[in-house]
Amino acid sequence: MTPRIVQETREGIILTVHIQPNASRTEVAGLYGAALKIRVAAPPVDGAANAELIRFLARELSIPQRSVHIQSGANGRRKRVLMKALSAARVTAHFNVRN
Repeated sequence: MTPRIVQETREGIILTVHIQPNASRTEVAGLYGAALKIRVAAPPVDGAANAELIRFLARELSIPQRSVHIQSGANGRRKRVLMKALSAARVTAHFNVRN
């Protein structure tokens, strides 16, 4: 079974991302295996890259930052991000990913 990039839960959705820190700007860079690749313009020091990822996702999806939480992978490049009050359909359409 292929892992899903976007999974729906009772609390919202879980988005699997692969981040590339220290980029020149924060942006979606396509797919990286079974994850959405996001370049972040922040270093992987003291949680700066994670904070930038949360800000970016909240801004992109027009939701409050408090609705975005890194569920797992805070210390690695591959992360599972919980976003409350969203549907999988909205996220897959926004980022143009196939599940």
